[in-house]
Amino acid sequence: MIAIIVPNWNGADFLEPCLKSLLQMDHNDFEVVVVDNGSVDASKDIIKQQFPQVTLIELDKNYGFAGGVNAGIKYALNKKAWAVALFNNDAVADKDWLRRLEETLRHSNLAAAVTSQFLNIDGKTIDSIGDYYSVWGLPFPKGRGQARQSDAKVLEVFGASGGASLYLAEALQDIGLFDEDFFAYYEDVDLSFRARLRGWKIYYQPAAIAFHHIGGTSSKLSGFSRYHSVKNLYFVYTKDMPTRLYWKYLFRFWIAMVLVAFNSVRNRQAWPMFKGSLMALLLFPKMVLKRFQIQHHRTISAKEIDALLYHSLPPTQVKAIRAFGKLPLISNWLISENDGD
Repeated sequence: MIAIIVPNWNGADFLEPCLKSLLQMDHNDFEVVVVDNGSVDASKDIIKQQFPQVTLIELDKNYGFAGGVNAGIKYALNKKAWAVALFNNDAVADKDWLRRLEETLRHSNLAAAVTSQFLNIDGKTIDSIGDYYSVWGLPFPKGRGQARQSDAKVLEVFGASGGASLYLAEALQDIGLFDEDFFAYYEDVDLSFRARLRGWKIYYQPAAIAFHHIGGTSSKLSGFSRYHSVKNLYFVYTKDMPTRLYWKYLFRFWIAMVLVAFNSVRNRQAWPMFKGSLMALLLFPKMVLKRFQIQHHRTISAKEIDALLYHSLPPTQVKAIRAFGKLPLISNWLISENDGD
């Protein structure tokens, strides 16, 4: 059995098409589980009245993406599910989505997860075809904004998007569940990084297609995305970078955080950025303790991890580089690093 976990917080506007698409998939051995993070809208009524075949787990408050999906994963593991799919409440699945992911997960060597071709809701452009992690300490969704892929092949990627991916239960039991200190954003990057450190692999299946309303939930909260993104950038780098790479790329990471701060100020998000940085500082000792455990159980070398990283600034940082146009020495250095590393 495969459990499909849908975390929900006040997602009444999206739930009906999401759940209809999942229940109509071409697969005969799955259970849809909605974990409700203390919604105060009509979400729970919609599920109970229109989708009685869906399992509803009601939490007493909003535990974020990480806490919500963890509740669902624990339920799935207790029911002996061999794999767990995660699916955003503001997304819609193609009828073959789960079957394609399952085929790849079953037949790929050491696969901890398989991620899908996650398209924007219009179906024309890509939201994500897997997560990548830069040597600058910046994760990014591969392919965002590019045209939909029609003839791509299965390939190995650094990480799986938590919005539409299938995870092997055995791998989750090996590496642990999502880190709830993240709450939201980059918790899927952290999980993938930990899987990689343990020698697991992650694949992208282009024939597994889902469609996404980007920011359908987080856009309701002012400053929410910036606060958690900044905080969690520090968390991922602190926890997951092997020691040799941690020191090798630390200067670049700090430069990247300066870019993030610069963009935050320009976009009038200075206060959420400051709060996120402060929270990262307060929780730094806790992250270091987690780091010791993660790195102690690492099974592959720093060199192998380095080969998996993206050795340039992410494409999403191009605008930030241009913002340094009045400081040509800095701008030229960043651009040369981006092009030639």
